[in-house]
Amino acid sequence: MYDYIKGTIAELKYNSIVLDNDGVGYLIYVPNPYAFEVGKDYKVFVYQQVKEDEEALFGFKTKAEKELFLKLISVKGLGCRMALPILAVGSIEGIMDAIERENILYLKKFPKIGEKLARQIILDLKGKLEFIGTGITDDVVETQEELQEALLALGYKDKEIKKIINQVDSSLSIEEQIKEALKLLLR
Repeated sequence: MYDYIKGTIAELKYNSIVLDNDGVGYLIYVPNPYAFEVGKDYKVFVYQQVKEDEEALFGFKTKAEKELFLKLISVKGLGCRMALPILAVGSIEGIMDAIERENILYLKKFPKIGEKLARQIILDLKGKLEFIGTGITDDVVETQEELQEALLALGYKDKEIKKIINQVDSSLSIEEQIKEALKLLLR
């Protein structure tokens, strides 16, 4: 299973990109291929779908997009090929807001989403999306996860860490972040 692939965009297609990673071209289906530029390097977060007759990679520019995609495909009756256009048309915040507010009209505007499937999305996902799209960049999230793991290893409880983690300057080195977090925890 892949989490992400780093590489250079070799080609854009109408529904996918070809990402060159050390001479291997990965065909990756993405919500909006034109959000990428040919010749530029990217870290593409991927989901690998394996079926009896097909294997496919679905890619995303951010970890939040990937997380929302994974939640969407967990909905009964909503597969990868139907979830991808939802992310292409809607914003992460807009989709999450529509689900939380039970806005069926908003969800029905997406291709192949009727009233029954819109209701199923709301039923399956309402109240389960609070961690997605926090407005924090992926680098900050990764740094916070690394800091949280280090503090857990030092014996601090998850509840204590969550109270102070957003107060730590994420631009510091991880060592400096740990020192700053320890000062906050010892107050």
